[in-house]
Amino acid sequence: MPTLEHNAFVEMFRQTPELAPHFLVTLFHVDVPRHASVAVVEFSLDQLIPVEFRADLVLELRDAIGTLVLAIIVEVQREEDPDKKFSWPVYVTVVRARKRCGTVVLVVAPGADVAAWAAENIDVGLGFGNLKPLVLGPAVVPEITDPAEALQETELAVLSAVAHGNGPNGLAVVQAVLVALGRLDQEHAAVYFQIIWNGLREPMRRALEALVMQRQIEGEATFPSFVQKLIDRGKLEGMREGKLEGIREGKRDTLLRLLARAGIALSDNESARIQACTDIATLDRWVDNVLGAKTAAEVLS
Repeated sequence: MPTLEHNAFVEMFRQTPELAPHFLVTLFHVDVPRHASVAVVEFSLDQLIPVEFRADLVLELRDAIGTLVLAIIVEVQREEDPDKKFSWPVYVTVVRARKRCGTVVLVVAPGADVAAWAAENIDVGLGFGNLKPLVLGPAVVPEITDPAEALQETELAVLSAVAHGNGPNGLAVVQAVLVALGRLDQEHAAVYFQIIWNGLREPMRRALEALVMQRQIEGEATFPSFVQKLIDRGKLEGMREGKLEGIREGKRDTLLRLLARAGIALSDNESARIQACTDIATLDRWVDNVLGAKTAAEVLS
């Protein structure tokens, strides 16, 4: 059964079909024929064989006068499937025969192991012919950590976050794509973020949660609502409160040390008042008041 990730990647190329030839040129350095348009066609490959073969997506590239110059078969592959090594040559052969143009297979495989498997040459018989799928996987998709680049190449940034989100630069990759997702409508942005979130392992999820918490504490703009929905708000609030209490405790300790150095004694009530204070601005004011004060009352004014 197709998953959210599978359907989302298919829709990515369906909604923006020019992505496929763009990736062929920029990532695979393929000499794509000059063309004026890219269109999606529904394609069911059930004419020449007894069982139905259906590609995820077929794109047609046509030149300025409408001549078909290339067909791109887009397949999303999340796990190894030996049957695909037999069906992909069928896709290419049948599409090429019907449309009378060059045809390639572009496989979207975010997982490194699946991508390596999908990129293997497919020998169609005794070494006399082979099919070489073009695979969008971690080895080809770059790490996009610059938000400006992510804004220009949003879909590639999504693929980058899925492919590299758990790597050494994973947090920077995810941060960049979050900026880029802000330019999309909420529905598409939420789906893409959920795919990214689902693929993150626990250490990176915790790092992202901590980042969201830090932004909230610092009073910076909050992340989009779709981020807040997937990240446990209760956990974030707990982390936020824990962080704030650590800051408060540090300021209380600083205040008490300064009072001791100044030789200012505290009554039990005054000590209790300091320990009970949760307002960081008040604690900062008291710390400033120590300079030149003679009594605790002057400090805690």
